[in-house]
Amino acid sequence: MVMAFIMLDRRTSLPAHAREIGIMVTRVTRLRHIPGIGVDRVGDAADAAHDPELLRLENLDTDIRPPAVALAATRAAIDDDAANSYLPFHGSARLRAAVAAHVGRIAGRAYDPDTEVVNAAGGLNGVLDVLLATVEPGREVVIADPIYAGLVNRIRLAGGVPRHVPCTPSTAGWHTDPDELAAAVGPNTAAVLVMAPAMPTGALLDAGHWDALARAVAEHDCWVIHDAAMERIRFDGRAPEHPAAHPGLAHRTVTCGTASKELRMIGWRVGWVVGPAELMADVKLVGLSNVVCPVGIAQEAVAAALSAPDADADVAAATAIWRGRCATILDRLADYPCIPPHGGWSLLIDTAAMGLPPEVAAERLFRLGRVAATPMNGWGPAGDTYLRLVFANEPAERLDDLRTRFVAAFG
Repeated sequence: MVMAFIMLDRRTSLPAHAREIGIMVTRVTRLRHIPGIGVDRVGDAADAAHDPELLRLENLDTDIRPPAVALAATRAAIDDDAANSYLPFHGSARLRAAVAAHVGRIAGRAYDPDTEVVNAAGGLNGVLDVLLATVEPGREVVIADPIYAGLVNRIRLAGGVPRHVPCTPSTAGWHTDPDELAAAVGPNTAAVLVMAPAMPTGALLDAGHWDALARAVAEHDCWVIHDAAMERIRFDGRAPEHPAAHPGLAHRTVTCGTASKELRMIGWRVGWVVGPAELMADVKLVGLSNVVCPVGIAQEAVAAALSAPDADADVAAATAIWRGRCATILDRLADYPCIPPHGGWSLLIDTAAMGLPPEVAAERLFRLGRVAATPMNGWGPAGDTYLRLVFANEPAERLDDLRTRFVAAFG
């Protein structure tokens, strides 16, 4: 079991079993500083356990069903010949129009669905496409710390250098200082990659951050890449604060969205990129040279979900459930060093305050408490002291005995 929780693999050659059969291939340079994210290893261990009493808090899945209108549109698309096509490569006209309207409503500006929207095979595919279109090798991308390892890995895969800005924990939650964020932007900055609520902290950004960033990115002529995957999953009930709504950032912001989180359409693999037309032409070219196109039979479903009259109410209802589950965990683990999130699907526990490395805490929790959780090793420099609990995939009644499970693991 311990082996399942060894999170980082920085080897530059293939694993031992490959060497045993005579394969000696050096890992290519672009992968030498890209470790795994750890979630898959914990998930594999959980699957192998075949234990119905095991709490699955390790992965960003959710048991809340997608919107009914999306399910109906998916069933209809199976019999639609137009959905069984590569074309259009950058997404169907209806989906692009729905995305333009959705992002435009939140950002407070109009987008042209033909020239300023490119659909992708998931949100992170869109993020990678944007990084490949904006980052020269060796240029920096400013990003929070801790942050989702998949974002850091994509920066590196694109040839960029992550420039981490501390996101500071307190009993009230996580906070990034606007001046520190802006000060990290310099002459070697290609982009600032922001997310709010952020994974895995649930940290938010607001107008003060956009004010500070607007001055910095104008001075150094760089982009703001806004990962909007969870922007409406806020626990304060307020509307999203989109960077493109700021006049100084409107023409420098690229929005990367996804159907996976707010719409709970993880398996559909549809995302989008929205931004200035001159950049979208390059993003489209990267996408065509990479995944080619979004999933055909999924596009109408996502368009229907984004365009539904009750779309915001649907997300609000799901958010209320996630907020309640988060509150249950924080209540049951009141004696443990949990940092409350302001939104999203996960929260972090400071295992250093418990005197344990996160991978050891995860192993003990799995073995003794029957809880699967992911250590944050590799999720930014600060990640090596935290354990993540995802509250999106287990109902509140299953979380009720979490304190008992933690006591069994840690005393």
